[in-house]
Amino acid sequence: MPISDYGLLSDTRTAALVAADGRLDWLCVPRFDGEPVFGRLVGGPDAGTFRVGPARPATVVDRRYRQHSATLETTWSVGGGRLTLTEAMVAEVSGRLLPTTLIVRRLSAEEAAIDAVVEFDPRLGTRHRRPRVQHRRRALVCEWGSLAVSLASAPELAIEPGRPTSITVRPGHEVTLVLAVAHREPLIHVEPAAAWELLLEDENRWRTWAVGIDGSLPFREHVVRSLLTLRLLTYSPSQAPVAAPTTSLPEDPGGIRNWDYRYVWPRDASIGVSAFLSVGKPEEAHGFLAWLLHASRLQRPRLPALLTLHGRHVPVERELPGWPGYLDSVPVRFGNGAAAQHQLDGYGWVIDAAWAFAQAGQRLYPETWRAVRGFADLVARCWPEPDAGIWEVRAPAQHVHSKLMGWLALDRALRIADTHPLRDRQRRRWQEARDAIAAEVRTHGFDPTVGSYVRSYGSKDLDAALLVLPLLDLDSVESPRVRGTIDAIRDRLSAGGPLLYRYPPGRDGFPGTEGAFLPCSFWLVQALARTGRRDEAVGLFQSLLDYAGPLGLYAEELDPATGAHLGNYPQTLTHAALIQAALAIRDAPAIAPESA
Repeated sequence: MPISDYGLLSDTRTAALVAADGRLDWLCVPRFDGEPVFGRLVGGPDAGTFRVGPARPATVVDRRYRQHSATLETTWSVGGGRLTLTEAMVAEVSGRLLPTTLIVRRLSAEEAAIDAVVEFDPRLGTRHRRPRVQHRRRALVCEWGSLAVSLASAPELAIEPGRPTSITVRPGHEVTLVLAVAHREPLIHVEPAAAWELLLEDENRWRTWAVGIDGSLPFREHVVRSLLTLRLLTYSPSQAPVAAPTTSLPEDPGGIRNWDYRYVWPRDASIGVSAFLSVGKPEEAHGFLAWLLHASRLQRPRLPALLTLHGRHVPVERELPGWPGYLDSVPVRFGNGAAAQHQLDGYGWVIDAAWAFAQAGQRLYPETWRAVRGFADLVARCWPEPDAGIWEVRAPAQHVHSKLMGWLALDRALRIADTHPLRDRQRRRWQEARDAIAAEVRTHGFDPTVGSYVRSYGSKDLDAALLVLPLLDLDSVESPRVRGTIDAIRDRLSAGGPLLYRYPPGRDGFPGTEGAFLPCSFWLVQALARTGRRDEAVGLFQSLLDYAGPLGLYAEELDPATGAHLGNYPQTLTHAALIQAALAIRDAPAIAPESA
């Protein structure tokens, strides 16, 4: 099944991916980064699945999220009738006796009775452990020590794990299935009728939330879907946005570029702060920023490249033997080795988020300002050192984008200091370091023969991350250097149409190739809009919408030849970049400056 054919279900604690044939092929419990209980997506048939759909091959005639909600509907044409699967996870469980994870799936038929199938085959963890099975009251219960899942149905069905169950769905007689998860807590039974009402209540809550989003946004429906996706990928107990709910979906099918993204990159969280502030959602922005400061407290002033959902060290990267991977892409990995890298750009994103928060009229708490000061002090001291850069390459280098983000960190810290206490000596140290970075980048980071800033000192390679230039104020947006960099990246890193490679393919030390990097294309839209080229930005944005999956979701990368989505999915960074691009179009001058 193509990656983009999967739909996302989430309760803001964990997430499931559901294929267009009704197979739920990925679900980790009890959190995004937990052990998979359905892992077929990258673990093959032995890793478990939960299929609900037509008994024989059928054509999907409609698949969509209900407007401004997280409820997914899939409709198949079967013989002379239609079969619809409506499903969601219940996000709001506080204040009531409910399981933390509750998945509701309902089949309904129109025009004719339709044969369907339920295949429930949970397997836990890296070894695909089968459960201990019991039948309690009206539910099937599967247990693995401290973890249990139950499956209830109305009408009652004789379901056994690992054995497909044939059913007939008749018009006016829906079949509802309810999956509940309990981890180190009592297993709570929810009647299917009550579970369906909970789904409808949750759906109304999402719609109410969406009403408060800025109505003047261009491409508002696409932005709302991306904002909902960011919320669904945010771990609500800590307000940490997971980079993606999956691991090891390949950037190069059949290759080794398969990484675990079920963790939190401060960069992504910081972009989320600005996105939610700009659409009128300050509470979400505050939650993101609060997590950032909480998560970094143990290692300050160092800012880790990525953290767990609770702000702890990411597990050591390991490979899972025997897992076949998606499209035979091995190894399948749990944990992420990039956690130990030094990435200077992260400090820029985080302090810029704090500046955006302050600029929106929110005064930073003393602890927050203390953390920002510590980050700025570290940048002022360590900026001359090479780092792994935004793309997490194995060999550290003097990455120009990293230097620019170091400059941004100090510049935004100095702006915050205009309204917050700061010692004069500390202010001078930041100013001197900021000015030194600017001078060095202008001297060593720009290549006159290329007419652009480059990927690293002494290189002629380009880097699409440099599209951040118009946002920084290091150089004027009318500067030939800024405009030259935008045009050079658009030309020399083009993957065809609106697509861009993040750097020249094959220049990262890993075997194999990769696709076009979707966030970079949205960054190009943002750069064009910020430099007054609004019409070009609008045209490019519209072209990128054509590359969305059928449900409006995006992975990290795209195969330029086939349009297939690549990498972990759906991707927080891509959806955040889409929102930023739309905001830049909203705020852009309609006519380019005369000096363009």
